[in-house]
Amino acid sequence: MQFTSKWNRRSFLGSLGLGAGSLVAPGKLLAWRAGSKSAPPKISGFGQSGNPYEELGLKTVINCEGTMTVLGGSILRPELEAVMAQAGRHFVRIADLEVAAGKRIAEMLKLPEGYGAIVTSGAAAAIQSGLAGILTGNNETFIHQIPDLTGMKSEVIIQKSHRNPFDHQLRNTGIKLVVVETREELRSAVNEKTAMMHFSNFANASGQIKVDEWVKLAKEFKIPCMNDAAADTPPVSHLWDYANMGYDLITFSGGKALRGPQCAGLLIGRKELVANALLNNSPHEDTIGRSQKVGKEEIVGMVKALELFLNEDHEALWKDWQGQLDYISGQITKVAGVTTSFFVPDIANHVPHMSITWDANRIALAPKDVSQQLKDGTPSIVMSPGEDRPGLAMNSFMLQPGEYKIVAEQLARILSSHSAGK
Repeated sequence: MQFTSKWNRRSFLGSLGLGAGSLVAPGKLLAWRAGSKSAPPKISGFGQSGNPYEELGLKTVINCEGTMTVLGGSILRPELEAVMAQAGRHFVRIADLEVAAGKRIAEMLKLPEGYGAIVTSGAAAAIQSGLAGILTGNNETFIHQIPDLTGMKSEVIIQKSHRNPFDHQLRNTGIKLVVVETREELRSAVNEKTAMMHFSNFANASGQIKVDEWVKLAKEFKIPCMNDAAADTPPVSHLWDYANMGYDLITFSGGKALRGPQCAGLLIGRKELVANALLNNSPHEDTIGRSQKVGKEEIVGMVKALELFLNEDHEALWKDWQGQLDYISGQITKVAGVTTSFFVPDIANHVPHMSITWDANRIALAPKDVSQQLKDGTPSIVMSPGEDRPGLAMNSFMLQPGEYKIVAEQLARILSSHSAGK
């Protein structure tokens, strides 16, 4: 059974090859209305202080952990905020906007022939809708009945080391996860019920089957494969690397390094699969993804965020991040017993990090206590023990101008105040 609406998979695929006028001519879609050149309206009531969080009784924090969803992802660039505000001043058919935005994104990323994209409500939504599209195709009955998989394939193969909280989105569709560790187990697991092979990119190092081999095996078995690469930029090339490897679907978070809207993400993949994913998603009703709405402002915002991200001087940014860590290191190592070292995670938040440790005989303070004191201070600083390393770990990825000096001062104060040599 096919959708009888005016917009369906076929029109999506056809539109991908047509001029996406609403984004090719942004002046028409995003033009300010008459009189909109006037000064922004004065805010009264809630928000008039300039800090709505404080008005709600909350502390804002200095973020030394990076693009964490629980901290709000990243900070929008002013130019991006302006374009999203323009988008909010107009109405547009959301399904058409998804097609136009996807076409522009595919062009910007120079994706392989036959690949497209849609904007989703975060990478988690991209995972769920991407798999749903594989399960249902464009069959209206299947789309409405999922997660009841009667008549559909029902298993997804995943490596044991790749199991994580984000595979909940896979399980939402009703599938059974088939867990494997070795190539032999993978070959034995493939059967007529297998719908997809899933890869969690940040777990690449821990699995026996690596990112390049996983997709080759999927091609051998003629099974679609997905790569969850949510936080895996930088480097910039990851935005197209996995499509060039042959992955059928790839997911990215929009609100992390791309500095797009926090509630947006990308699903990149083969056009037919991307089209079927959108049929399982908002704005279409009676679908598993209806609750994962992404608005016109976020869709347009992702296009602009990608444009800005691709045009950045990433080498200069890297030097700036490292320079801020060097400054902090120089200040806190003046405290006797404190040492620092630097590292870069192989995948996910692939930016300069610093490990901070100290001699417990000289500074009688546990890392969790330092973390708590930073959090309780004014301003509040978020820096946690972690990265599977002793002491504290931090990055300067999301620090705002001048905050690195505040971090250095607060850290040095806390560590020196508990130093035996003070």
